[in-house]
Amino acid sequence: MKLSVIGTGYVGLVTGACFAEMGNDVQCIDTDADKIERLMRGELPIFEPGLKEIVERNVAGGRLHFTTDVKDGVRFGTILFIAVGTPPDEDGAADMQHVLAAARTIGQHMTDYKLVVDKSTVPVGTADLVRQAIADAMCARGVDVPFSVVSNPEFLKEGAAIEDFMRPDRIVVGADDDRARLLMQALYSPFQRQRDKLVMMDIRSAELTKYAANAMLATRISFMNEMALLAEKLGADIEQVRRGIGTDPRIGPQFLYAGCGYGGSCFPKDVKALLHSAGQVGEPLHVLDAVERANERQKRVLVDRIVARYGMDLAGRHFALWGLAFKPDTDDLREAPSRVIVAELAARGARITAHDPEATPAARQAFGHTPGLTFADTPMQALEGADALVIVTEWRAYRSPDFERMGSTMRARVIFDGRNLFDPALMNAAGFEYWPIGRARPTATEGALAWAV
Repeated sequence: MKLSVIGTGYVGLVTGACFAEMGNDVQCIDTDADKIERLMRGELPIFEPGLKEIVERNVAGGRLHFTTDVKDGVRFGTILFIAVGTPPDEDGAADMQHVLAAARTIGQHMTDYKLVVDKSTVPVGTADLVRQAIADAMCARGVDVPFSVVSNPEFLKEGAAIEDFMRPDRIVVGADDDRARLLMQALYSPFQRQRDKLVMMDIRSAELTKYAANAMLATRISFMNEMALLAEKLGADIEQVRRGIGTDPRIGPQFLYAGCGYGGSCFPKDVKALLHSAGQVGEPLHVLDAVERANERQKRVLVDRIVARYGMDLAGRHFALWGLAFKPDTDDLREAPSRVIVAELAARGARITAHDPEATPAARQAFGHTPGLTFADTPMQALEGADALVIVTEWRAYRSPDFERMGSTMRARVIFDGRNLFDPALMNAAGFEYWPIGRARPTATEGALAWAV
């Protein structure tokens, strides 16, 4: 099949590359000439494991192309994917200007039947707006060309997007005409040879499905984070609680890890957008409102513990920080807890040396000229002379460090662990003052370190 993908961001690039990998002829379109030039040179704008190899293989094979020629791109594909960004406005609503601009562009240049696919995460009712924008653009040209609009939300986890796309758990398609359904079935047939994964529904239900899925996962995370804080007060261990409830088949083990809050391009944005949509129709979502407030609180937990340990004034203190990206296997800093932690520590006069296996280049731009912030080439380098280590992202490279070397490199053996990477008893035995989330943590008693559950 001939496909065009409008937008070469995270979703658009993964979508285009993976469809090309299945033998389709794919043209990716973007108005950012610099980005397209970089892609044509083999330079990817994002880090995603396995994506670079797929892009290179399919460009070499002549199945994947990049262009800024919008007219040619629209006319190239029978199926046109809209995969542009929908960032949140100040009121939390999804910003639809790029989606509707893409729709108008399609209407301005299409000359034969097109199946237009909303791949971006968009509010319920967007397909109607896209359909109207295309129709208005054609009307302005004085033409009437048949087309269909469907919703095909993505369910890609950053860091595992290739696997999610190539071996999906489910493929949600919202369509309201048979021609569109048949084309989508044909397009996705190579991805479901072992079993039928296609979930067909009406368009508005498909649009809501994406938001509902992310809202549910965000709810699980915030719930466990609140349970973790409660566990500390009650003398329980959240890791044991997690294992206990995760074995219940009605609950399952996924997204039950306590930590310092969720971030990224999806959960924060989609929770805000769903809350806004609910408010627009007068149906408040009390649970989801609490989820968002709990997450914002959780991003400050590590800072609160650092202040509890050292006081409000952190001038003269040096903190090593492991992890900047919102999760492992990505360089994405959007809504990352590290943003809050770095800003709060710097505002209190602390010096910070940060390390991240992939996100350092993005962090240099995102954090700008934050006073006292420097970057290390290795995790151990970040620890040199540090009063404490703050763990924000659970990269595999941080899971089994040389604790003895860590202790001799740091000024003091203190760790604030926002991802519960280590066992408190082992850390105690190694002589570390260890502050996890929802587990045993140290308290100061008459100037000496005591451990309390």
